[in-house]
This record gives sequence, C-alpha cells and structure tokens, in this order.
Amino acid sequence: MILKYLIVSSLLICFISCGQKNRPQNEMKMPSQEESIQAGKAMAKQEDTEINAYIKRYNLVMERTGTGLRYKILNEGVGVNASTGMKATVKFKTSLLDGTVCYSSDSTGNETFVVDRDNVESGLHEGIKKLSKGGIAKFILPSHLAHGLTGDNNRIPARSPVVYDIELIDLKE
Repeated sequence: MILKYLIVSSLLICFISCGQKNRPQNEMKMPSQEESIQAGKAMAKQEDTEINAYIKRYNLVMERTGTGLRYKILNEGVGVNASTGMKATVKFKTSLLDGTVCYSSDSTGNETFVVDRDNVESGLHEGIKKLSKGGIAKFILPSHLAHGLTGDNNRIPARSPVVYDIELIDLKE
C-alpha cells in the first residue's frame, strides 16, 4: 500500500512540475491589432522622412504614386510603355539611401523579367510600366515595394528603401 502511494505521489509530482515548466515566467503581451497598425504607420512615416531627405539632398524633383513609389523619368524611350506580360530587359544600379551600391548590371549582367509576373520587387514592376524601350529613370522604392521586413538576406537590409537607376534596354511582347 505504501509503495502504491509513493508511486502515485511521484507521478503526481512529476506531472505537476512538468506543467509548471511549460508556463513562461514573464508572459509577453502580444501587441493588439491597433498597436501593430500604429507601429507600422510610425515606421512608414520615418521611412518617408528618410526618402524625402534623400530627394532634398540630391535636389531631385520626383513624382509619387499612390503606393509610395518615387520616380523621375530622365528619358521616356520610344514606342509603347512596358505592360503586364511583356519581357523587359534592364540595365540597372541598385543602392541604399546612404549611397551604398548593392547590385549593378555592370557586375551581375542585365536583368530580364516578365512585367507583373516574375519575382522582382513589386516597385520595379510598377515603375518599369512608366517606360518604353530606351527609357531611363530613377526609382525610389519604399521598403514595402522592395524587400520588406526581411531584406534580401544578402546586401539589402531589412526595412530598407531601395534606389534604382534604370534603363529599359529591350522590351518584347
């Protein structure tokens, strides 16, 4: 009887202590949806301020789309504008707002992608549709149109706006 009592007591203590180990000592409170929205708005406002400072520092006059893409068309090119499904080949230089060059077709080769279909930054798809073959532009992609909250896990950090100096060198149906 005593042995049975000891076994049951031991098992009961084991179950109780295991259950307590799984409980966090200081439970973290998850932010509410409203708190998350406010934090996102604050980050977007800060990023917008940084982009505006870049534009002012280089005395640029740029247009802004509803998504936040900034662009300056230096040469519109000739023919039809790029559109969904067209194959675009671009010569480019990608940099951060501090001037750090991340990628360049001079070192990686020209980039070819299908507009609105291939896996390139959504801001690049949006901007390239403003150009025709031979068009040259400067795009500033806010982070949500570039590599977002994670960056590209290589040269572009998390939450970084990206500057594209771009030329649409070929466009095919």
